[in-house]
Amino acid sequence: MNPHPPATSDASEAVTPQALRKQYEAGATVDELVTASGLSYGTVLNRLHDAGTAMRTSWQTRRMRKNPQARQRLAAHLRTLYEQHGATLTELAAAAGETRRGARRLLIEAGGTVRTTQQTLRMRAAARAAERYKVALSLRVRYEAGATVPELAREHSYSIATVYRLLHQAGTPMRPQHQHGPAHHPRKQP
Repeated sequence: MNPHPPATSDASEAVTPQALRKQYEAGATVDELVTASGLSYGTVLNRLHDAGTAMRTSWQTRRMRKNPQARQRLAAHLRTLYEQHGATLTELAAAAGETRRGARRLLIEAGGTVRTTQQTLRMRAAARAAERYKVALSLRVRYEAGATVPELAREHSYSIATVYRLLHQAGTPMRPQHQHGPAHHPRKQP
């Protein structure tokens, strides 16, 4: 099993069938590949089959996991998922085919430190905020290149208010608003 999971951005294009096969044959389970790649279970299976992978049964995987080196690799992989990708113990348990308690034990064996629920929530909120800021910067670039707010809203399936909020978050200097409708003339006093 590869201790470095595949990239999750544009996962459906970046994760090749050969890369999945290599990880699977090194001991990763289909569930672990799903968690690491962000692909659906069916997509991972299809790509493994496309690469001509000889699939294991669950007892073959368990027997393979009895190997101390395989356990160390699994523990290191879980630590990477936990520390670098913000996975929870429940997600680690699903990735390892273990209970939460077993996943916790593996994490500690790999030298990891268990977070509190609040630490995990803060970590995930920070990751979401960073991702949202990247989106805001990309919208700013498109806006400064001449795109209108309604165009950006349609392209990204956001509301116009969300696009304005993201543009302001990115510090975008806004163009003057256009006056739509009939011209407004001040009333003359009789």
